[in-house]
Amino acid sequence: MDRLEAHRTFFANLITAAAGKQNARVNAAFASTPREDFLGPGPWRVFVGGGYITTPSADPAFLYQDVVVAISEEKKINNGQPVLHAIGLATLDPKPGETVNHVGAGTGYYTAVLCNLVGPTGRVFAYEIDTELASRATTNLARLSNVTVYARSGTEAPLSPCDVCYVNAGAAMPLNIWLDALRLGGRLLFPLTPDGPNGTPGAGGMLLITRVANERFDARFVMPVMFIPCVGARDEETAKRLAIAFKRGDIGNVRSLRRGNPPDNSCWCAGDGWWLSTAAND
Repeated sequence: MDRLEAHRTFFANLITAAAGKQNARVNAAFASTPREDFLGPGPWRVFVGGGYITTPSADPAFLYQDVVVAISEEKKINNGQPVLHAIGLATLDPKPGETVNHVGAGTGYYTAVLCNLVGPTGRVFAYEIDTELASRATTNLARLSNVTVYARSGTEAPLSPCDVCYVNAGAAMPLNIWLDALRLGGRLLFPLTPDGPNGTPGAGGMLLITRVANERFDARFVMPVMFIPCVGARDEETAKRLAIAFKRGDIGNVRSLRRGNPPDNSCWCAGDGWWLSTAAND
């Protein structure tokens, strides 16, 4: 084992242990994906306490910690926190041969981890609305024949039918296009977030939705999160209702997603044509 391989192996063990999700396949996917291939030349800028610090050198060993690294500092876009994604990917548990829609792919690091999880018989469709980042992702992922990068929003049609939809930007609603793309048993994981003060990201929760029948969706919050806003999935009025709901501190009560029928007294929060319920599916 060479030096960087040892760092990657320790890094994978570190973040999966910190995540509390013992998933050997997720561990192996992180251990085999070189993070430095997706972050541009070092030294790198690491986000800490509301600002950035610079790594002492361009040694990739500095990337194999649970740190958030800038991919576009001027736009405040980062390669997200590894332990958060370790939790998310272990929760989704993408399986060999499955199809994934990855919305908000950035420069492709977590797309590559997803590709590793679905294997050569699976497919990953990556959507990145920022054209410069999408171009970098296309270059970074070119060696992976089962990955397709689209330089456009993942909030607009068409979207491929999928087993897994992983969204890496904060939405104020579960979009119908994401729900309708899910096959039976398909899983959608996305940050459901209100607005923060002065245009900053609001504190919300990572919501897992599973399609258990044609119009039946189980739902549960996985963890609290903050993400940059998802363009095309924001609504000011819904964001206000979400802010009130999250302030109650009872996200653990959510059990299902409903759409196409009016909310009842089990409603946790409602948007336009959808609502989260504290009642399980019948």
